Amino acid sequence: MPEHFSGLPYLRETLIFLALAGILIPLLQRLRINQILGFLAIGVLLGPFGLWLWVGHLPWLENITFIRIEGMVALGELGVLFLMFTIGLELSAERLWLLRRWVFGAGTAQVLLSAVLIGLAALMLHNELPTAIVLGLMLALSSTAVVMELMGDRHLLDTPMGQASFSILMLQDLAVVPIVVLTGGLSQDNTEHLSFVLVAVALKSAGVILLIYFLGRRVIRPLFKALGKQYRHRHQPATFVALILLCTLGIAGLTAYAGLSMALGAFLAGLLLAETEFRHEVEVTIEPFKSLLLGLFFMSVGMQMDVRVILASPLWLAACVAGLFIIKAAVVLMVLVVGRLSLGRAFEGGMLMGQGGEFAFIVTSYALASGLFTRELSQFVLLLVGLSMFVTPVMARLGHVLGNTWEKSHHCAPAALDNAETGALEGHVIIVGFGRMGQLLAEILNAQGVRYVAIDIDMYQSTRKHPLGEPVYFGDVSRPELLHRVHASKCAAIVLTMDHPEATLHATRAIRREFADIPLLARAHDEDHARALREAGATQVMPETLAAGLQLSSAVLSMMGMSKTQVNHAIRVERHARLLRVLGTQGDLFGAVNDDDSLT
Repeated sequence: MPEHFSGLPYLRETLIFLALAGILIPLLQRLRINQILGFLAIGVLLGPFGLWLWVGHLPWLENITFIRIEGMVALGELGVLFLMFTIGLELSAERLWLLRRWVFGAGTAQVLLSAVLIGLAALMLHNELPTAIVLGLMLALSSTAVVMELMGDRHLLDTPMGQASFSILMLQDLAVVPIVVLTGGLSQDNTEHLSFVLVAVALKSAGVILLIYFLGRRVIRPLFKALGKQYRHRHQPATFVALILLCTLGIAGLTAYAGLSMALGAFLAGLLLAETEFRHEVEVTIEPFKSLLLGLFFMSVGMQMDVRVILASPLWLAACVAGLFIIKAAVVLMVLVVGRLSLGRAFEGGMLMGQGGEFAFIVTSYALASGLFTRELSQFVLLLVGLSMFVTPVMARLGHVLGNTWEKSHHCAPAALDNAETGALEGHVIIVGFGRMGQLLAEILNAQGVRYVAIDIDMYQSTRKHPLGEPVYFGDVSRPELLHRVHASKCAAIVLTMDHPEATLHATRAIRREFADIPLLARAHDEDHARALREAGATQVMPETLAAGLQLSSAVLSMMGMSKTQVNHAIRVERHARLLRVLGTQGDLFGAVNDDDSLT
């Protein structure tokens, strides 16, 4: 392109990227190569430290290499914002609650232990304390993009190890925000009063986050409700995209104005939209843009990696990559073993999550800009994390093979679904949720000789009960493939006993989409929840507050001296009135009490 061309800046680089994305993404998908690693490799290859170094000998290379990466890096920042936005969008309260033990227990333990060990190693290598703290925290995080794609390709997401790894990754995603804030605090010049500076930054950050969050809840949902549905109804998706961008970039601008990172604002925007009914529509709308911008971000990171540093000290970099894997794999293994996973599966999980993550690239850019990292240290971290991501598929495969070898040699029985165990099921009851109510139902079914299969999202229940011979498995019942594995089409009924209202409603909708005619009984939290479950397709619902309230009222009336007939009549009248209010019918709401039966 002529040098005097003064049109769109960085047009040549943009055209090269779009051509690569159009060819590279389908090719990587066909070859089953992780897209993140592919974009990183292309960035290294076509960047100023790759083929550009040979332009003097081969001038034609100038046409396919990136000379000016400033514009690509600037556009890559949009990829960072979308990455943080989608993380906030995926971290719904429902998912966090379902996996709360693993997210906040195992996840917190993994991040803190890994950060301490890596930080100590950084101190031993003569780094300053603030630098060592940031290095420990950022390298404690694994690559969500790489790990999730590997687990998806190997169908590990429905296994206890897969869900444990997913839970730890969720906590790591949450940890990005305080790590970015902490990096800003540690980069302050006044190191003599470091604790005071950190407390001040934390208080300021917490104040800004809470202000944006509470104000955003009053603005975002009404705004999308008033405009979003209208736009979609009129078939104007472009305006819906504009609304999403306005929300994301607007909140990101507010956090930047407050002296915090724009990535934090994008994360808050996603978190706010995750609590609205527009969450899934937003996910579908931004998916194409997210993949493209994330590819741009990782390609821009690859362009900044100087491969000559690897050639100058290959053994040292290899030793650091190995050390990172050893530390993180050992910590993850210990955490998973404490969580009652077998040693083989825990080892596989450790090898799967031993790499550095994409958030290290983000934190490194902040630390470099603030002077906390030198340019040499920044380059070293980029190479360390990038190389660890490149070797992850090999390490994950090694962990899988060694884990299977251990399982076979020690005759370990995983608590995941096995076709051999469920192949003859027919006329059985599927119990979803194996807490107190689920266990009580299972005991009654056992006493009557009725076969059942229990599924629980809590790995503690499955890993504790399954080895004892009970048909309790780990899994998410909202996944259609899991329902088919337990032969839901041949079952007598599905019973939802979970104690989380949103999870029960979500499962009801998912089951009804796949199986329209199977009897579906659900535990309801209250009358409003019961109405929502019936509208979602539940055959019968059991509102626990109504049943408990009627039982308590019956006992009180009996103690007041009323006869059994009077008590039954009063309870029956109230019960029918509640049924009319909840469902608009006098039919049996929860199939447990007939008109002639006493609740006492």
